[in-house]
Formats: sequence, C-alpha cells, structure tokens
Amino acid sequence: MISNAETDRKNPAPDGYFCRLLKLNAPEWPYSVMGAIGSVLSGFIGPTFAIVMSNMIEYYGENLTTRVRRMMLAAILRNEVGWFDEEEHNSSLVAARLATDAADVKSAIAERISVILQNMTSLLTSFIVAFIVEWRVSLLILATFPLLSLPTLPRTIDYVIFFVTQQLSLKGFAGDTAKAHAKTSMIAGEGVSNIRTVAAFNAQDKILSLFCYELRVPQLRSLHRSQTSGLLFGLSQLALYASEALILWYGAHLVGKGVSTFSKVIKVFVVLVITANSVAETVSLAPEIIRGGESVGSVFSVLDRSTRIDPDDPEAEPVESMRGEIELRHVDFAYPSRPDVPVFKDLSLRIRAQSQALVGASGCGKSSVIALIERFYDPTAGKVMIDGKDIRRLNLKSLRLKIGLVQQEPALFAASIFDNIAYGKDGATEAEVIEAARAANVHGFVSALPDGYKTPVGERGVQLSGGQKQRIAIARAVLKDPAILLLDEATSALDAESECVLQEALERLMRGRTTVLVAHRLSTIRGVDSIGVVQDGRIVEQGSHSELISRVDGAYSRLLQLQHHQI
Repeated sequence: MISNAETDRKNPAPDGYFCRLLKLNAPEWPYSVMGAIGSVLSGFIGPTFAIVMSNMIEYYGENLTTRVRRMMLAAILRNEVGWFDEEEHNSSLVAARLATDAADVKSAIAERISVILQNMTSLLTSFIVAFIVEWRVSLLILATFPLLSLPTLPRTIDYVIFFVTQQLSLKGFAGDTAKAHAKTSMIAGEGVSNIRTVAAFNAQDKILSLFCYELRVPQLRSLHRSQTSGLLFGLSQLALYASEALILWYGAHLVGKGVSTFSKVIKVFVVLVITANSVAETVSLAPEIIRGGESVGSVFSVLDRSTRIDPDDPEAEPVESMRGEIELRHVDFAYPSRPDVPVFKDLSLRIRAQSQALVGASGCGKSSVIALIERFYDPTAGKVMIDGKDIRRLNLKSLRLKIGLVQQEPALFAASIFDNIAYGKDGATEAEVIEAARAANVHGFVSALPDGYKTPVGERGVQLSGGQKQRIAIARAVLKDPAILLLDEATSALDAESECVLQEALERLMRGRTTVLVAHRLSTIRGVDSIGVVQDGRIVEQGSHSELISRVDGAYSRLLQLQHHQI
C-alpha cells in the first residue's frame, strides 16, 4: 500500500495553486473578506491594547506609588521619637519598608487588576457559550475546573503553602520568617552604614557570619516548603490528566447514546480547556496579590497609627513668644523601650532665664532632661513646664521653633555645608548663614575649601572631622536664634584651640536666653549661672560653681576631684 506521504511526493502541488483555491472559494467571498478583516483587526488590537494598557498602568501605577510613599514618609516622620527606639522600627527596616511596600501595592493593584478583569471576562463569556452549546459537558467541566487550571502553577502552589503556614504560624517554618528577614536587613544596613568601623576592626567576616546565621530560619522553611510543593505538584498533574480523561469519556458516552454530537463535545472541551489557561494566568498572580494584600495592611498600619506626641495637634496652644522659664516638676521617667529601668524618680528642676549646666556620672540621665524639654518623650509622672504652661498643652511645632539643639553626636545630612547650616531657619539668606558660621568658628575652614559652602559633607558628614561637624551643628543653632538653647556636650569633639574659640562664641550666644548645658568636662561650665548634679534620678545639688566647690563632701566636689585624678 502506498502511503499518503509517498503520493504527495509523486504529485506535487502545481504552480499558482493558492490563487486557484481562492477562486474555488469565490462564492463565499463575503465571509472570506470578513475573516481577513477580522484577522487584521485581531493583529492590530493586541499591540494597541498592550500600548494603551502600559501607558495607563504607568500613569496611575506610578502616581499611586509616589502618593503612597509620600504619605508613608509623612506618617513615619510624624511619629514620636520613642517609636523609632523599638527594634522593628530602626532606620534600616523603616527605609526598606518604605521602598518595598509601595512597590508591592502597585504590583498587586495597579499592574494586575487589568489582567484579572480581562481573564474573568473571558471566563464568563466562555462558560456562557459552552452552556449554550452543550450544558451537560459544561457542568462536568465546571465541577473539575479547579483541577484543570491549578496544576500548571507550581509557583502558586508553593506560595499558597507558604501563606497558609504563615497564617497558621507554624513555629520553625513561617512564624519567625518575617523577623529573620528583618534582622538580616538590619545587619546588612548597619554593616554598610558603619563601614569604617567594620573595616577598622576587620569585622567583614563577622558581619557576614551574622547575616548567614539569621538566614537559617528562612532556609529551613524554604526546604520543607519545597518538598511539600513538589509532592503536591505531582499529585496535581495526576488530577489534571484524570479530569481531562473523565470529561472526554463522558462526552463520548453522550455521543454514543445519541444525546449529543462529537462536534458539540469538542467545541465545549476546547473552549473551556483553553479558557482554563486564562484562569491559570490569573491564579498565577496569587503571589503578587497576596504579597500586595500584606503590604496594603502594612501601609495602612503606618498611615492609620495615631502618634502619641502629635507635633501638629490643631487643638494645642500655639507658642507666639517665650520668656524661657523651664521647670521640671516631680518628674518620673523611663524610656518606652526600657520601661522597667527608671531614669528619673521625683526629679524637680527650675531654670529662670539663665544658663543651667547638668553634670553627673555617665548614664545618670543628663541628656534625658534635654529630651523631655524638647518633648521627644513624655514623663511617666509629673510635668514639664515652659513659662508656667505644661508643654503637653502647647503646639509642639511652634514650641520647637523657639528651641535650639546641639547634640552630642552632630547630625548632618548628605548635602552641602550651606544646606546643613540653613536647616536652622526656613528661608535663610546667604548672609545669615555666613554670619552664623562666623559666630560658630566655621567660616575659616569652609572658606579654605575649593567649593566653599557648596562642599558636600557626605553621608552623616563623613567628609568632615568631628570638630568640624560639631561647629556646623552649632552654627545651625546660632542661625535659629532660639529663646531656649540646649547644648548636649556641644564641645566634646573639639580640640583645645577650637574649644577655646568656640567657648567664647557660645558665651556670647548664651547671653539673654535660657541655656541648658549637659557637660562631662567640668572645666567648660565654670561660668554658667547654675550647676545641677544629677544622681540616682534626682537633682542632688544645685548652685554656682563657687557655691558647690565650697561643699567639700558634696557630689560636685567629688566629681571635680575625680576628673583631676583622671587628668
């Protein structure tokens, strides 16, 4: 017997056979033309639809991302300082959260919603057509539809397993995964931000080992999840082919009984099985949608949080002017992150428009007084009063405009020297910035730089010495011209020559305003009006330098003698 293939080789198609076929199809030319037009339109619609959808997604998706990030950052910056003291709110994790959550929301909502709508419409249309053609086979396919669409989605199965275990909080697998990833992000962020310290102590391997150690929990969970996922994927493939075999067997049974026709059964089978691929595409978006849902919860937990210390409280009393009288009345205080470690116990301190120094052993709470005056924290008991008013009743933003702060560790931004000084006053002019720089002994070394005041200071001021950073921070406070000046070890990073010059500038700055100085070196505070010794959570001594040294057995005299011995 000669095969069809051999016959085809012996009788090749004649030249121009395609045109002859078109002529044979001439009686149906209207249908041919309509089909050709439909094919052209189909080819045109695909790219056009893709371009239109991509432009739309780019427009509202990027706007959504920008809006969410802006609102999140505004909400984060509005939180009280104590919120940032918690381990899960450290700078590395907050920055990572700000970057990833908004992107996940965009991916889940802005980019996937169009695909979901398209595929759901396709599914609905296909079932309507299928039920019209052959409702019996359609019912069976509807019953087995999940088995037809899900088995081709190993990633979805894997993610669903992860999500279920996470919701059930299975210890050792999903319960601690988020914490482990957060810890690794924190370790990596701290290692990079403190790279000079890491390099100085050759601690690169130690940072890497800590990073890998924290990845053990996610690694173990992923291993078990992969094993379970592989098993379920194999079973799902069995279910897929068994379902298709059942559908075709039932269709053949209907054809054999004369209830339906082969054409109807095949039409319904092909339409719905192909539609199952669209459903599979939709279900494959489950990881993005689930992750986006989690990110939405994370975003709104930030946006909806009510800060305990609101700087923009509309009901608070605005501060128009200030005499600068400060009083801490029977204050108890402990940091929110360490509530069981009291810092102050019934501390009372009164400052009347003068310079007040606070001294004491390291960790006694000197800097905590400044934190309470700035209202970074609220006392657990007692009151902090300014001009006879509880600062909890004052508008915090307007209050802080009247207070200047120079911290022990000067905080500089990754900007120019000019910009860092100008942070002290909105709309500061160049002349005002230079004047403040001269007062803080900054102008001399800045003028010697090639770019002058436009010189970038680097991340956290890494391009400058400790003394230069401290003087820039002081210049920023000088520019603010505050009614209350808070100096937390303001001269601690200066050499003897710079300290001498700056001390004179500080004394000029302190005249006519309330100044609170936290000092470790007692030689820098001899000219202040009053000195308070902080010990055991209280002010145990208060008076001028001459008054306190006259008390031979007093706490101040002991501190002075201790420093002399150390020298």
